[in-house]
Amino acid sequence: MTIILYDDRYRGDMIAMVLEAKAALGREPRLNEDLLDVKENYLDRGFGFWLALDGDGRVVGCVGWSRKPETGEAFLHRLYVRASRKRQGVGSALLETAESHMRDAGVKTAHVHLGEPREQWFESYAFYPKHGYAEYAPRYMKKEL
Repeated sequence: MTIILYDDRYRGDMIAMVLEAKAALGREPRLNEDLLDVKENYLDRGFGFWLALDGDGRVVGCVGWSRKPETGEAFLHRLYVRASRKRQGVGSALLETAESHMRDAGVKTAHVHLGEPREQWFESYAFYPKHGYAEYAPRYMKKEL
């Protein structure tokens, strides 16, 4: 597996992967609008967005982040892993990449907003605490970087 900074050449494959990941969780497979133009919504604003590629160059995961204005805080966004690649370290590697870049950008606290109902987002509620995140409000977790 290789992690790369987002490249538009992988846009279609990323979108398909996200929709597949949502469907595998039993959620409505609809696309968040920020993913329609990752370059504009993340990269052009000085934030980050990465893709995990398998040995065949297929997108198997993604993650992004954006800074809270005028703070040392940021939010993680769109951490998805292809259903067939879960529990193989893809999500952890993507999260570590995003956190490293956030630290380099001066971010001190990373936040993540989780969905409701909790039962539909059970993987997220289990994943983030394993990586040092703690719930501080309903549907929100954070980690000091």
